[in-house]
Amino acid sequence: MSYALKGLKVLDFSTLLPGPFATMYLADLGAEVVHIESPTRPDLLRLVPPYAHGQATAHNYLNRNKQSITLDLKNRDCIEQIKTRISDYDIVVEQFRPGVMQRLGLDYATLAEINPRLIYCSITGYGQTGSYKDKAGHDINYLALSGIAGHSGRVQGGPPALGIQVADVAGGSMHAIIAILAAVIERQRSGMGQYIDISMTDCAVTLNNMAAAASLAAGVHAQPESGHLNGGAFYDYYQTQDGRYLSIGSLEPQFMQGLAQALQLPVLLEKGSSLDAQDQKEVKAAIQEKIRSKTLNEWQTIFAALDVCVEPVLHLDEALTSQLAQERGWVVHVPVKAGEQETEPQLACPIKFSRSSSRYDFMGQALGESEQW
Repeated sequence: MSYALKGLKVLDFSTLLPGPFATMYLADLGAEVVHIESPTRPDLLRLVPPYAHGQATAHNYLNRNKQSITLDLKNRDCIEQIKTRISDYDIVVEQFRPGVMQRLGLDYATLAEINPRLIYCSITGYGQTGSYKDKAGHDINYLALSGIAGHSGRVQGGPPALGIQVADVAGGSMHAIIAILAAVIERQRSGMGQYIDISMTDCAVTLNNMAAAASLAAGVHAQPESGHLNGGAFYDYYQTQDGRYLSIGSLEPQFMQGLAQALQLPVLLEKGSSLDAQDQKEVKAAIQEKIRSKTLNEWQTIFAALDVCVEPVLHLDEALTSQLAQERGWVVHVPVKAGEQETEPQLACPIKFSRSSSRYDFMGQALGESEQW
């Protein structure tokens, strides 16, 4: 089987979500990932319910394909053991607060002296520099400081508490993957590794993209329900008769016309493209009244034959068992142990290549399950 990242070796010191999600993708794509864990202070992700096969489901997923090695990083012999092996590795990923790895003697400068080709990625909330670098934080804090929360949600209801960790994953994990693989490519030219400083807040700021471009270059500052994409226009969610929701994104003229015909709402064609807040309020009220007249299933039947950017808001269990999920292979069955028949259903790696494959060798291991590395 061809794996795109086969041959890369990763030493992973990270815990919780951002680092493990990044290294899981690297492992899925073929990299050999060794997860270094404390023998006495387990990753909190191991303790978060619910559980399956005797372990936390989040741990089983985020640490699949990785070897679990226990080392006490306060023990000098363990530190020396890492140093003797570091020349075998291409990448280090760590998620401690700034300065911790330096105090342990495992910082980039120290390890790069042993292995100049080492690529070393630190993922933190606020980066390695600046007045915030030593502060604690969580996803909700990063979204607050990045400005994302400030133009999301409703004017009356305030910022939304999201069901996913946007800054952790779209910010920290994905940008770490991009940076690491960019450094791998650069190393092919220079022969040298380098240090990567990933701030989840820095990365979250870039997710503002279009709103930030308008603010910086034109002085147009986004507020909740002020634009076409954040609730200020009819591009929104609408409640059905049975308390479910439809997503309506029919912004382009051809989609707007199709939606107006399906709903028999001429006001949508008259005022749907208007930038006037009162016009949009009128259009949204008319759409909501119409959508509330039928159940979600009835609307799904109507819109199934139309191509107008209208889709049901699915519960997660519905999404994971949907026709789309099955056709696109969203769920895979990962062996509980390498080579065993018993499996656990997990989210698949969504990256699809023409020649290379993703691997699913085993779910996250028990603490220290790989006794040798």
